[in-house]
Amino acid sequence: MKIIIIDAIIFLNLYYFELQEESGMIDALRQNKNVSILLAVLRVYLGYTWFMAGWGKIVSGKFDASGFLQGALTNSAGENPAVQEWWVVFLKNIAIPNIEVINQLVPWGELLVGLGLLIGCFTKTAIFFGIVMNFSYMFSGTTSTNPQLVLLSMFILVSAMNAGRYGVDGMIMPTLKEKLFVNKTRKVKNAT
Repeated sequence: MKIIIIDAIIFLNLYYFELQEESGMIDALRQNKNVSILLAVLRVYLGYTWFMAGWGKIVSGKFDASGFLQGALTNSAGENPAVQEWWVVFLKNIAIPNIEVINQLVPWGELLVGLGLLIGCFTKTAIFFGIVMNFSYMFSGTTSTNPQLVLLSMFILVSAMNAGRYGVDGMIMPTLKEKLFVNKTRKVKNAT
């Protein structure tokens, strides 16, 4: 699967150089239907990664973030701390005192981000919260696959609606936009 993702990124870069004279990479990510297919593959890969991470924590019933958070506090000490002081303040004053809430938010957040990305529903919202979780893990001193997930997620985030074109977003958003912005749409139609 990683080879497919790497190939997709290479294709996006090559495709970008072909389109650079016409419209640029951002426009290609946001509007091109061929690119939306690659974005859908990328979206599903990220969704599967998040979904399985959350599902494993929920099914095991043994997820407890307290050890992870204590490890982050440990990583904040020493000559070259991996965790910054402002994050330590957040961990000590908000996260650790509310560990029961964190123990529910993390697995369910991962699962719901994954589900949203898998089916392409509220794609931008799901990817945003996925990036927030990735950065939270990195702020706590871990690397793992988080930088890779952030990098790949940026393609989805920048692509606007194109990443959800072949998903639930592609089916419901046109109707939703029409219903929510009906007055603006009518004004534009009447003006022409």
